[in-house]
Amino acid sequence: MRFVIKKIRKLFNYLGFDIIRSRKYHNSLPEFGNWLRYANAGMLSNGNIDSFEYVIKNLPSENPLIEIGSFCGLSTNIIIFYLNFFKKKNKFFTADKWLFEGVEKQNEYLGGSSIYHHEYRAFCKETYIRNVSFFSKGYLPHTIEQFSDDFFKLWKSNSLTTDVFDREVKLGGSISFAYIDGNHTYEYAKRDFENVNINLDKNGFILFDDSSKYSGYGVHKVVQEIINEGKYIVVNNNPNYLLKKII
Repeated sequence: MRFVIKKIRKLFNYLGFDIIRSRKYHNSLPEFGNWLRYANAGMLSNGNIDSFEYVIKNLPSENPLIEIGSFCGLSTNIIIFYLNFFKKKNKFFTADKWLFEGVEKQNEYLGGSSIYHHEYRAFCKETYIRNVSFFSKGYLPHTIEQFSDDFFKLWKSNSLTTDVFDREVKLGGSISFAYIDGNHTYEYAKRDFENVNINLDKNGFILFDDSSKYSGYGVHKVVQEIINEGKYIVVNNNPNYLLKKII
């Protein structure tokens, strides 16, 4: 049976599909992951964690990683865990404005409570900084407080800017991996892809959060268009799409 499975995997790889072996959980993460999730708020599927592990183990270069959308730092901390685990030296940039979809007025109350949206925003940002400072001490990312469109403008112009940890850093250059988890509408996800694609290494990776067929978000349509163009292959779909650039 193992011989047959290996042959099937070999055939799929030959046809352009680089498939991650399915696992119920992760070889290197369980204990740390459990403790992290007890304390670090966030929404993250186990399939994304599998993709993080695979990507970071197989990064095509030492060029930076990018995460669009950081919330309270759960995915950020897991990505940094794997960077340390696999002894990678890539820089890691994240971008978030902590202004959330569907919130039009920051001075309105949050869901009938006595908490304003702008207070919630400040709380999430402070929580992110505290979580990352604690769980990823020694390998802090460069987190830029910008919407993704503005972040990529800074990236394109090789701008010198200051991150949320008050460190000056120069943006720009090629990218080895991007995790796109910002605004999930078709329009924004499409622009995020286009901005990443310009700078992505050959054999570089993109993981799209909430891109499954059943997510109900426009991200899924973006992914299908990318696949149809034939310049990327599907590495994983568990349930979100991890793509690898081949052209």
